[in-house]
Amino acid sequence: MNESLKRLLSGTVYVALLLIAISYSVTSFQIIFGVFLFIAIYEFCKLIHLNYVLPLFIGTSIYSLGVYYKMNQASNLFLLVFTLIVSIKCLHFLFFSNKTQIDTFSKYLFLLGYIIFPFLIITKIPLGKYGYNPKIMISIFILIWTNDTFAYIVGKSLGKNKLYEKISPKKTIEGFLGGLVFSILASLIVSKFFIQGSLFIWLIIAIIISFIGTIGDLIESKFKRIAGVKDSGTIMPGHGGILDRLDSIIFVIPFVYLFYQILYYVS
Repeated sequence: MNESLKRLLSGTVYVALLLIAISYSVTSFQIIFGVFLFIAIYEFCKLIHLNYVLPLFIGTSIYSLGVYYKMNQASNLFLLVFTLIVSIKCLHFLFFSNKTQIDTFSKYLFLLGYIIFPFLIITKIPLGKYGYNPKIMISIFILIWTNDTFAYIVGKSLGKNKLYEKISPKKTIEGFLGGLVFSILASLIVSKFFIQGSLFIWLIIAIIISFIGTIGDLIESKFKRIAGVKDSGTIMPGHGGILDRLDSIIFVIPFVYLFYQILYYVS
């Protein structure tokens, strides 16, 4: 089986499994992301050379408690603030750090705020005052997939100016702008024909996804560069690991959740 066919088949299975789990029920949605979290922790520990036994216990315990025991507003606020603080540390790690070794404290900080807490935040996004709405999560994935796909297509076709060459040599400014434009167009279609929500809200989410999601992809690329590997794992033939597929969403989702909280308090 050639590489393109492997990539197509594994990608199709991944998308189908994800959409079915999100659409079927809130329980299946929480289970699939619990499984993804378990794999992501294992892959991340391999990248940063951290024994995965304790992190897997910590991650599954926090996720299970956060999902099955309703968190109050103060707990949700702590979750968001802590994750955003670690996101700032990730930005410093990406743009200003030249270290090739990560200290143990930082490893566990990244584990919590870059991997575990974002997965828990993901489970809160589709839970509104009217209950579970799978279309919210599906719409976010549509925008992420649109951004990634057209950033690749436009970048490969028209890309000349490198976005951040020392971390990701294939990413270009033209590709980023292509992803941004098509994400905005996708948000217009999603808001009107799929979720039938506010055009303004989904336009802002598309912009957040394009900018922050691209940074999330670069951050994972830096972890891989330090580890000296091409992919975070091998679970998806032709695509790499779960982290390779979810690097954009786990970094962007705290900012989408922050936007949701701002809307809530303003309204």
